[in-house]
Amino acid sequence: MPQKLRKKETSDTIDYVIAGILKKKGKEVLRLDMMKLPNSIAKYFVICHGTSKPHVEAIADSVQECVKKNTGTNVWSKEGFENAEWILMDYGDVVVHVFQEISRRHYKLEDLWADAEIQRFVNDD
Repeated sequence: MPQKLRKKETSDTIDYVIAGILKKKGKEVLRLDMMKLPNSIAKYFVICHGTSKPHVEAIADSVQECVKKNTGTNVWSKEGFENAEWILMDYGDVVVHVFQEISRRHYKLEDLWADAEIQRFVNDD
């Protein structure tokens, strides 16, 4: 498994993940700081949703493109592109969850990790 990212690299990855999501108008974008939670698999989760399968795919593609272009980092692992109900992208310290809205409401990750510090992001348009 690749080494964990340094603090600056993690911060840059989060910034470009968020930028990629907002570029494609991802909905209800949240960053969950998981560092104070015991046994967390990552330092941060970024969660959002799209309005359809093509929208979710476009958001995930935009995240990968934005992170790669600006940091040179490829996603370490990704799942869910087959049906695009829930796409997960692992960048080591940062795990990105892109849902279709109905799946997001069903799994309620932000409720599951309610003890995490949550920051919300909105589109400026």
